[in-house]
Amino acid sequence: MTAQKPAHAAADHPAVNFGKVGVIISNLGTPDGTDYWSMRRYLNEFLSDRRVIDYAPWKWQPLLQLIILTKRPFTSGEAYRGIWNTEKDESPLLTITRNQSEALEKTLKDLYGDRVEVDFCMRYGNPSTSSVIERMKEKGCDRIVFFPLYPQYSAPTTATANDEAFRALMKMKWQPSVRTVPAYYENPLYIKALAATVKEAYAKMETEPDVLVTSYHGVPIRYLKEGDPYHCHCQKTTRLLREELGLPADKVQLTFQSQFGPEEWLQPYTVEDVARLAREGKKNIAVMAPAFSSDCVETLEEINEEIQEAFMEAGGETFTYIPCLNERPDHVEMIAEIVKSEASGWL
Repeated sequence: MTAQKPAHAAADHPAVNFGKVGVIISNLGTPDGTDYWSMRRYLNEFLSDRRVIDYAPWKWQPLLQLIILTKRPFTSGEAYRGIWNTEKDESPLLTITRNQSEALEKTLKDLYGDRVEVDFCMRYGNPSTSSVIERMKEKGCDRIVFFPLYPQYSAPTTATANDEAFRALMKMKWQPSVRTVPAYYENPLYIKALAATVKEAYAKMETEPDVLVTSYHGVPIRYLKEGDPYHCHCQKTTRLLREELGLPADKVQLTFQSQFGPEEWLQPYTVEDVARLAREGKKNIAVMAPAFSSDCVETLEEINEEIQEAFMEAGGETFTYIPCLNERPDHVEMIAEIVKSEASGWL
């Protein structure tokens, strides 16, 4: 829709863009590079978020700035270098999220034409949430569907993504209307897409794995006690997936990865549990990460390298990582269907 004067405006009123619906998919974030300072900027933004680390700043910031950010950019940079998209000089998460956005844009424009604009943003790093919302407004989007790509709700993921969108709106003189997409952990299209990845992976194996491990990013167990529904959402996703696959309970295991800090986190821990499985004679396992919509350092490096190593060192024989949904057509279809539902009355 081209810029035009509002109806009944004075003759000298400037033309403005309006009347479009914007769709923004939001992912966690990515460093701009693997060097020390790029990693430090990214980790500082991420670990300074009170949704992620909710300790009092007077206690946490000295530890973060003087100790953690002195050392961790080196180890995180090394992890990212092992999975970096060297052709595009960017992280796999950025590549995949852009691909998801482009596929979603094609699907929605086939349905709605120029009435809709599609873009993506990152909670941490670039493209920033505020820059994308501003760009959407400049294109004439006076209504926006904001879609955090987290199937299971948690304060450090869905909530902080929404927080950042609302912070961007606080700076605008003329805000677009915004609808945020809720968690979709039990959406039938999501469960079917997860099941399809498992079936496809199993069809390529000579022997079916002894156990399918569904590994979710962990949070402190305190969050559950304080009312965060993440643990319950993860449990239900795994149960629905198991039922969709028709597998018995002993063939599917739920675990949590990526523990950080001294607190007790949701258990069982993936790295410990896969080693236990190997010691108990479960020599062939498959691992997937249903909480991640896109493959990233936590899946490509942590699961497919560190967690696999723990399993093999404990006596495991075959370790299969099942990729995230990424830009699969059934995943893009699911996102599009949710957008159509959440944009009801707009599109």
